[in-house]
Amino acid sequence: MAEIIQKDGTWVLDGDALRLTPGRDKNVGLLRRSLGEITVPLRALAGVSFEQGRRSGRLRLRLRDGADPLLHATGGRLAEPHDPYGLTVEPDRYGVAEYLADEVRNALLLEQVPAGPVDEYLLPGPAVPLSVSAGDGTVSFDGEQVRLEWNWKTEEAKAAAGSRTLALADIAGVEWQPAVGLENGHLRFTVRNAPTEAPAKYDPNAVELWGFKKDPLMALVAAAVQARLPHPARPAAERPAPLPAGAAAAGPAPAAEDGHDALLRRLRELGELHRGGVLTDEEFALAKQAVLKRM
Repeated sequence: MAEIIQKDGTWVLDGDALRLTPGRDKNVGLLRRSLGEITVPLRALAGVSFEQGRRSGRLRLRLRDGADPLLHATGGRLAEPHDPYGLTVEPDRYGVAEYLADEVRNALLLEQVPAGPVDEYLLPGPAVPLSVSAGDGTVSFDGEQVRLEWNWKTEEAKAAAGSRTLALADIAGVEWQPAVGLENGHLRFTVRNAPTEAPAKYDPNAVELWGFKKDPLMALVAAAVQARLPHPARPAAERPAPLPAGAAAAGPAPAAEDGHDALLRRLRELGELHRGGVLTDEEFALAKQAVLKRM
């Protein structure tokens, strides 16, 4: 196990997953605090980096494309205080951060996790039900339906139609866009057979965002809906029907392999990869050391 504890949060590498817990520092964004602890399986990771700075450093996780519904719905537009996959590191803990990053890299090498995209979400997304008020409306999602309600700041033409309920089966996509400069942001739902090019100010399937404190929380709704939509990387014919709210996928659990035997098998595999030229001497030595430490 490897861990780093900072005011910004705590990261713990424990077995085949990383646990990311936000800190209580005033610089921790509202979105991170609302998400709480996140467990990221190793197979969802594409890499890790640590960047040193004069006043502070930054640990960053890079997830495999398509692994996280939050990153998909937000398009990588989460600002640093709200990004759950970054951690601010104080200078006196640079050595610990480097050690943790090396341990994550060794674990990825040991488990032979590819860095390429995936065709299923490997993180579950925020829990439902949830409701967020920001911009010109309130959005609620219970796992089956999205409800949009308007407030006194809503454009009259949009508010006149009243609140709106969208069934999950009718939603083709969702997008969260933050307000940047003089341009407002939005949370927009794309409804099947009802395309619209109207600005969020007039779109009955969108909430307009003006850059206020609670705007990032709308990303939670976007991620929760995205997690329950068919994965965009899978052909339509292969996409499973959406599960009812609260239901879990059923299926036989794979047989567990003895831990010691699994590590011996991994050593043999690493040796074959080294002899075949897939792993360099340095990569093989690091991976072998990581295996032996776990035995």
